[in-house]
Amino acid sequence: MNKATWEYVRRHADDDVRKLALQGSRDPEVDVPQALQQIAGWQTARRKLPSWAQVEGVVYPPHLNMEQCSSEQTARYKAKLVGCGDTFVDLTGGFGVDFYWMSQGFRERVYVEQNAELCAVVEANMQALRYPCSVCRGAASVYLTEMPHANVIYLDPARRNEHGGRTYGIADCTPNVLELLPLLMTKADKVILKLSPMLDWRKAVYDIEQVPSVPQTYVSEVHIVSVDNECKELLLVLSKATAPLRLVCVNGPSCFEIIPSLGINDSHRGNETFPACEYSSCQDLVGSPLYLYEPNASVMKAGCFDEVGQRFPVRQVAPNSHLFLSSDEIDDFPGRGFQILSISSLNKREINPKLTTMKSANLAVRNFPMSVDQLRKKLKLKDGGDTYIFATTLSSGAHRLFICRKIG
Repeated sequence: MNKATWEYVRRHADDDVRKLALQGSRDPEVDVPQALQQIAGWQTARRKLPSWAQVEGVVYPPHLNMEQCSSEQTARYKAKLVGCGDTFVDLTGGFGVDFYWMSQGFRERVYVEQNAELCAVVEANMQALRYPCSVCRGAASVYLTEMPHANVIYLDPARRNEHGGRTYGIADCTPNVLELLPLLMTKADKVILKLSPMLDWRKAVYDIEQVPSVPQTYVSEVHIVSVDNECKELLLVLSKATAPLRLVCVNGPSCFEIIPSLGINDSHRGNETFPACEYSSCQDLVGSPLYLYEPNASVMKAGCFDEVGQRFPVRQVAPNSHLFLSSDEIDDFPGRGFQILSISSLNKREINPKLTTMKSANLAVRNFPMSVDQLRKKLKLKDGGDTYIFATTLSSGAHRLFICRKIG
């Protein structure tokens, strides 16, 4: 960008991009579309990439690339998975966020990307960040064939088809990691894949380990990463050595780690199988206090509810509720905790007295025949406030409302 465009960006960095687009610029030297892209990118970076947003001269790509790139928080988490070594190669570099944080412990850092515009952006940004590395333009499959051995290879395959539509399956992404897998495992000690959080992690592990490869490929770790209780990333760590699979569910500072039972054809693992939880009928819920626990998004995605029941003094409300009850206040539960104030059916005579002084509440439904909007209309409650109501179905088939207040 020329000097006039940069000055325009600095002057309007905090302004509404839509209004700026309508106003334009009186200075013919200002490249308005490029300036608006930089302003919008910087405003996203303040939230998503705060460290980069503070650096003068960082160039931001188009909106789609900014939305698809990792956040600084998740990139820093992935950096913990790679450690340090001689060579780190990112075969699908994109905007370079993951590359920047993941490669910092390595002597040689190689960024590979087939998009020429992104390569130019990343090359400029690494200079602005004063971060020495090699930027290589080319397809992942081509570079992989010619590259020397690396300690770690990282791939975040593009999850859009040629028409711009979203794809989720490993084989449907670009590049197709399943096709590259045999070569990947001969070129690196460790391979880390970032996949769609929509994928079932058990199926992803199964698909990876069914690929005929020399050496044999094993998924040693699965990381399900959430930010602010929204599932963002599914990460698979691939190695050549067989070992019990680690499943790590992360939500901010909360981390729940287990050795799971895969529940698929898996003869070489030797995983522990957990017995089913004891489900509550709610008939014995007498006394005070009583607490309700809701697992965070990563645990929900993992589906490791039996393991939660084994690790903590809790019981599931019902097999499909994914809510837990306990007489203990648990500080380190991987999710939100609530003290139950009362339990009610949907019978008007029973529920109405409990709602007499209540004008609003936060509603959630789990295995329940109504949506949140339908339940809110029935209860005549506004959204918000300090009260939380969880509506679910017991193992007996009865519907219950758990009226709670948040703890912790």
